[in-house]
Amino acid sequence: MSGKRIRAKHKIDRRLNCNLWGRAKSPHNLRTTGPGMHGARRAKPTDYGTQLMAKQKLKGYYGNIGERQFRRYYAEAMRLRGDTGQHLIGLLERRLDAVVYRARFAPTVFSARQLVSHRHVTVNGKIVNIASYQLKEGDVVAVREGGRSIPFVIQAQAEADRAAPDYIDVDAAALKATFLRTPRLEDVPYPTAMEPNLVVELYSR
Repeated sequence: MSGKRIRAKHKIDRRLNCNLWGRAKSPHNLRTTGPGMHGARRAKPTDYGTQLMAKQKLKGYYGNIGERQFRRYYAEAMRLRGDTGQHLIGLLERRLDAVVYRARFAPTVFSARQLVSHRHVTVNGKIVNIASYQLKEGDVVAVREGGRSIPFVIQAQAEADRAAPDYIDVDAAALKATFLRTPRLEDVPYPTAMEPNLVVELYSR
């Protein structure tokens, strides 16, 4: 992963004051004082501030998704019957770059997006270079032969600090993964708490 993406990832951690991806090298791990001058405490956030932070965390986790695209996810989640917050999580986890990351084909969601956009990933045997592509249950995601020697792909396979969730069946040797089902919030291995209900409240204002 390039230095630019590392800086972008660390910048998000600092801005949101949390270790968003649970990484050992996150600057949040090294902070011994609160954010602000001399570690001064910020005033207790308003309801709006809390809701906004929940949205920023969710957008940031999936690679800093743009506001327009994120609103489309919310609109689609609203259209579906049932819990809007749960549907929002399901839509985000069905993204192709999210599944590439979950399957440990890339060490970060940023590098997963790069792998997809550079045409190194197939879905059901066909090249798909759109990171936001929505997978369906039973879809098979694979890394093409040319992508298997990329250093960050090899690095991701060696990672011991995370495992693929049970809604994705991974064949690590073949660099292939099957998306089994759309997860619920409680199924997703977020290192920090996500609160999609607060995002729904924010957009419902």
